[in-house]
Amino acid sequence: MCFGSKDRSDDGPAPKPAQIQQPPSSKATASMPSQQQYAPPSGPPPSHNTDSYGYANQQPQAQSSSGGYAPPPGPPPSHQAGPLPSKNNPFLSNDPSSSSSQQQPTGDFAPPPGPPPSFSQGQGQGQGGESKGKQHEHDWETAVPDTSLLPPPPNFFGGFEKSPTNNATEEECEAGERWCRDYPLYPGMPYDAAAASAVLNGNIAVYAPPSFHGTIQQTAPGIWRGHSDPGNSDTCLATYPPLYHAAAHTPRVPGRKYTAYYEVHILKDGSRSSEISLALGFVAPPYPSFRLPGWHRGSLGVHGDDGHKYINDRWGGKAFTQAFRRGETVGLGMDFFLTPTGAIGVEIFLTRDGRESGRWDIHEETDRVQDLPVTGLEGLNDVCAAVGVFDKVAFEIVFAPDRWLWKGRQG
Repeated sequence: MCFGSKDRSDDGPAPKPAQIQQPPSSKATASMPSQQQYAPPSGPPPSHNTDSYGYANQQPQAQSSSGGYAPPPGPPPSHQAGPLPSKNNPFLSNDPSSSSSQQQPTGDFAPPPGPPPSFSQGQGQGQGGESKGKQHEHDWETAVPDTSLLPPPPNFFGGFEKSPTNNATEEECEAGERWCRDYPLYPGMPYDAAAASAVLNGNIAVYAPPSFHGTIQQTAPGIWRGHSDPGNSDTCLATYPPLYHAAAHTPRVPGRKYTAYYEVHILKDGSRSSEISLALGFVAPPYPSFRLPGWHRGSLGVHGDDGHKYINDRWGGKAFTQAFRRGETVGLGMDFFLTPTGAIGVEIFLTRDGRESGRWDIHEETDRVQDLPVTGLEGLNDVCAAVGVFDKVAFEIVFAPDRWLWKGRQG
C-alpha cells in the first residue's frame, strides 16, 4: 500500500538538509587532480590481455573506436578451417585427404556420406540410397480394427418417459405394482403328457378376465378370434398351458435352442382408427389382468400403437419397430439357448407378415437407473403368451404351427 502526503497550508519548498563540513585530508588534496580524483592507467586492464584468450603468437587486442575491446580476429578454435581430429569432431574423417574433409565447408559441419544406418543397404535401400522396392508402411488396419461387423451398441438412454400415443394413469400403475407384490411369481409347473401335446399342437386356451368388454372364442384348434368394445380398459388375455416349460424346455445342449412363438392377425374391420390398440407379449405367471404385457415384472411386450418394446417398463418403452397396421399378421417369439459359459441365453424376435423384422437380447446392457430387472424371463420360470388389448380392436390369435405365416420351427 502507498501512503500519499496530506495538504499543507504553506506553498513554499521544503527546506534543504544541512550541509556537514568535512575536514580535507592532506594526502588526498595533495594528489587529487583539479577535475577528477583518479585517472585509469593507460592500456587495457590485465584481465583483457591477449594472453588471457589462450592464443599463441596472437596480436594484442585492437581497441575499438568507441573505447571498448574487439574480439580477436578469425573464428574461434571450434570453428577453425580445415579438418579437425576425429576425437574432437566425430563427423569428420581422420584422413585430411578424404573426400568428406575436402568437401567440408569452412566453419560448417556436414553429415557423413550415405544414408543413416536404419536405411542402409539390405533394409529397403540399395547402393546410392536408391529404393530397392516398396518401403515398409504403417499397418493401420491392424492398429485400428474394423468394427463394422460388430453388433450395434445398446441404446442406453433410448427409453421414453411416456408413450407418444396412449398412456395409463399413475393410479393404475401403482395398482399393478401392488398386485405384483401381493402375488409373487409361481415356480415351474410339472410337465405332463397333456401339456406336452397341447404345446406341440398349439392347442392353447385363452382366458379373458371379468373386466374385459368384448368377446373371445375358439374357432378351430389353436385358433382364437376376439374383439374389444370401444372404451374397453387395458386388458391382458392370459393363456394356458405355458408355451415355455422350465421343467422340460430348459436348454441343456450347446447349439440347440427352444423357440416359443405365436401370431396375431389384426382384422381390418376391428379398429375405428389407424391406431392399433393391441400388444403382443410374454409373461411369467401370475400377471395382473388389468395391465398390458411389458409393464410389470416378469413380462415383455411390443405395443402396436407406438411400436415400442417394453420389458418390465411402466413408462414409455424403447423404440423398436413401426406401429402395427390393420390387416397385418404380427408374431412374437422367444429363443432359449445355452451360451458358451453354460448360462441360459434368451432372445426375443418380432415377425411381420411372416418375416422377421427385429430382435433383441433379454440380457443386453441396460441403464442401471432407468431399466428394471428381467426376473422371470431368463428361462428359469414358465412363460405364457399374453395378448393385450384396449379400446376397440378385432384380432385372431394363432397358436397352431401349420397356420403360421412364419416358417420357422417351434421347439
